[in-house]
This record gives sequence, structure tokens and C-alpha cells, in this order.
Amino acid sequence: MKRHLAALVLAAVAPLCVAEATMPSPVKLAIDATHVTGPMTPIWAWFGYDEPNYTTAPNGKKLLSDIAALSPVPVHVRTHNLMTSGDGSYALKWGSTNMYSEDKDGKPVYDWTIIDGIFDKYIERGMKPLAQIGFMPEALSQRPQPYRHHWKPGPPYPELFTGWATPPKDYGKWSELIYQWVKHSVARYGRKEVESWYWEVWNEPDGGYLSAPDPKHEYFKMYDYAADAVKRALPTARIGGPHTAGAGRFMDDFLRHCLRETNYATGKTGTPLDFVAFHAKGAPKVVDGVVRMGMDTHFRHLDEGFAVVAKYPELNGIPVIVGESDPEGCAACSMQTNPENAYRNGTLYASYTAASIAREYDLATRRGVNLIGAVNWSFEFEDQPWFAGFRDLATNGVDKPVLNVFRMLGKMRGDRVAVTGDRTYDAARIQAAGVRGARTDIDALAAKDAHHIAIMVWNYHDDDVIDAGSPVELHIAGIPAKRVQLRHYRIDQEHSNSYAAWKRMGSPSHPTAAQVAELQKASELAQVEAATVATQDGAATVRMQLPRQAVSLVTLTY
Repeated sequence: MKRHLAALVLAAVAPLCVAEATMPSPVKLAIDATHVTGPMTPIWAWFGYDEPNYTTAPNGKKLLSDIAALSPVPVHVRTHNLMTSGDGSYALKWGSTNMYSEDKDGKPVYDWTIIDGIFDKYIERGMKPLAQIGFMPEALSQRPQPYRHHWKPGPPYPELFTGWATPPKDYGKWSELIYQWVKHSVARYGRKEVESWYWEVWNEPDGGYLSAPDPKHEYFKMYDYAADAVKRALPTARIGGPHTAGAGRFMDDFLRHCLRETNYATGKTGTPLDFVAFHAKGAPKVVDGVVRMGMDTHFRHLDEGFAVVAKYPELNGIPVIVGESDPEGCAACSMQTNPENAYRNGTLYASYTAASIAREYDLATRRGVNLIGAVNWSFEFEDQPWFAGFRDLATNGVDKPVLNVFRMLGKMRGDRVAVTGDRTYDAARIQAAGVRGARTDIDALAAKDAHHIAIMVWNYHDDDVIDAGSPVELHIAGIPAKRVQLRHYRIDQEHSNSYAAWKRMGSPSHPTAAQVAELQKASELAQVEAATVATQDGAATVRMQLPRQAVSLVTLTY
């Protein structure tokens, strides 16, 4: 175990010894394994990205395998550009499958080659598509030229919204394309498999992604025709939306339309809605030269979305998916144009992810909504410099520290159990004011199943500052065994951190094969302690030193 990690002790609860009295007072967290607070729904096992053709690139396939391996349940994957026209090449915020074109007489030509190659990679790994119906094929675009964008970080987002971002010029052909795609999917993968997917229409129609004089009602029409086509092809398929950028009037009006208004495609009242989806982002900024995260903004957007769903009694219990849930917006904006995005390489992003995902359970419970997924919008970017500051899970095939948070979450299953503390933040406090000032957020998420208790504990602050942190004492009650196998995993500056290892090498722009092997080893989730220990009266205490921005996972197996 590294020297800066204080000895981790698991023993019966007892007073601290005299030598410990001179140490800083520990942060105390109490875990009661007999007090279930709700299911440990794997809301974290959802990932997404703009560029679908990264899926079949070598580093993309490796990362998919890494993601699939960390989860005990199927991982859901959401990607843009699944219907976009093109040759299947990738670029920042771009991709294509060319599934639809027309012959010289205007008759549809369907080509499933590229989309099959993408979905095959998911299905081979036991993953489930959150299949996005979008964007508009060139032959159906209302303004087809210019069609492909060549956006690079720096120009404003309107540079993106070329011919792929329009509604269809022919709703009959649009509907038939969707019908044929779902029908083909059933033929290729089987009815049972496709029934386990989720289908959605478009992305952020309220955020510029739908270029139309009246994007709201045009989107309602697109959704109605798409939902009708999906259900005709597979009546048991699941479709939902609206995947709005926020939870404002657009989302509210969409839900009312689906529940109570006339369907554009059928003329009847109501439109199928099997889940509700919206997006929520934070808002980092630089203060006195230091990155300050905006978890408060992130939580307010989450709460606003949950509140909109909760206002409709007809939606009680409907699955809710946060289609993009991230610290900020542009995954494809690197340090080259946004130097502050260096935080994404290291432990600030990791600790933010741990602290925010844990509180999403509380935010959803407070509004009484059925949260089933929160999509982490990050994957990987091909042909880019090492640790370039993109919001991604890996760089050049090497996993970044944030991915190890998901490896930790993958070891947590069963039911969530109660955690209380003497200096903890709660979701409402963070939503109101973030994690600012002198005190950091040291808290935990705990879960148990028949043979395990797992506790993920973090030391988070909005400001990107690292220090020695604080001693932490976990008091665990309700352990149904006299002896347990303890394992302790850690993400910090010395463990589970390929970025820190790369910097120690001198930040090579072209690492040697030996250096890449070293980085691969550093990218794995590090176990720092393992022991068989006794408990007393079903209770035990774990002590550790937890640096700022560190995340630990303690598991007890019996």
C-alpha cells in the first residue's frame, strides 16, 4: 500500500487510542446495512457519444469491452447520427450510416451495412442500444445543402446545424424508413432482443438540433410519425422522448401532447410514450485561475426535469432517463480551445462523477419519479493527442481515472442502505449552493446484497484543488457475519490514475510501447488492501486517510 494511504483498520468499534487524539478529528460516516433506502438501480450503466463510427474503431471496440466488463447488468448505449447520410467516416461531432438514399426515380434505397456493424458490436458485448431515430438523411432533408458540417472546437454551435438538422420533407417516407429499420432489427437480432431496447426520436430539439420555423410542433409531428412506425413494426417496442436540452416549456408541452392532444400520424388522442427523457448539465467556470465546478446547476436541472414528470398523474411510475447527465456541455471541446477542460483528465472529474451519481438517487426519490438511467455523455476520440482534455473515458486506448468510478459502481448491487454523517452535504444543499468554501463533501453511497456490503466514499469540492484531505471513519452496522473478507479500492494521485502516471513520465506526446504498457497498468482499478477480519456484534469500523478528490470503495464479503 502507498505510504500516503493511512493504514486501513477493520475492527470492533472502540475508542481511539491516545496517539490518535493528536490527529485531526475524523469525518465519521455511519452505514446501517439493516436500513434499506431503495434499490441500487444501475442508473450509471448508461453511456453516450456523438460519433457512432468510433464504435467500430479499434480503440472504440476496446473501450466498449471495458465498459461491458465492469457492469453486472447490460450497459445501455446512446449515440447520435445513426440515420445520417455519409460514408461512415468519423470526425468531431459527426458520424453516418447512410441507411437511406433514393434512386434516380425517388424510390427509397435502404442499406443497413454500417448500422448493423455498429449494433453488432453492442449486441456481441451484451449491451443494449438506446436507439436514436436521427438525424435526417440527405435525401429527406428539407434543406439538403450544405449537408455535412466540418465543425471544430471554437466556432459557435450554429456551425453544426446543416442539412442533417431539418425535419423530413416527406413524412410518409420518414415513417416508412423507421418502420423498415425496426423490422430489419427484429429480423437480425430477434424480437426478444429488440424488445429490450429503447427507441427515441432526435436529440435536443429545443437546443438547435432541429432547424425549423416551429421546432416544437414539428418535433411533435416527427415523434408521432416515428412512434407509429416503431409500434407498427414491433407493437411491444419501447419509445420515448423528448431528450430536450433542459426541462422547460418544450418538455412540458411535449408530455401534454403525448397524453392529451391529437396525434399527427393517427388523428387519435394521445401518442405512445414508454419513457421520458431529458438532459441536465452543470456549469463550470474559472475563478481566480482555478476551475470551479457547477454541481449546483447540474442538480437544479435534474430536479426541474423530475418535477415536470411528477406533475402528470398519468406518468406515475413511468421510466425516466436523463439522456445526458454531465458536468458541462461540449464533450468534443478539448484543452486546445478550453484550457480549463484539463480537469477531465484527472481526479476532479472522477470525484464529481461519484458524488453526483450518488445524489441522483436522492433527487429522484424526493420527486417520486422512477429514474432508471443517467447517461454519461463520454466515450473516446480517435486520432487525438494523449490526454487532450476531451470529456472521454479513455485516451488512445488507455482508460482515464473517471472510468474507475464506474468500475467501483459495478461492484455495488442489491439495495441501497442508509448512510449518515456528522459533516455530510445532502442533495438539497448542493442544489442550493454547490460545494464551496472551507469544507469539502465527504460522504458515501452504500449497498448490500445477500453476500456483500459495498461502500463508495469520496472527498469532493467544486474547486480544483488537491490536498492531503481528512481522516475518515466508517462505522458499519448490520453485518450478518462474524468474519468478512475486506477489499479496499482507491482512485487518487497514486492509484487508478493513468493521467498522473503520464505526467510522471514527462507527458510524452508519443509514449513508447513500454510506457503505454505502464499506462495501461496504471489505468486499472487499484486494490490497496485485502484482509480477512473479525466483527463484533455485527459492527465494525474502517479508518482511512482520504485525500481531496479521492474516491474509495470498501467491500465486505461474507
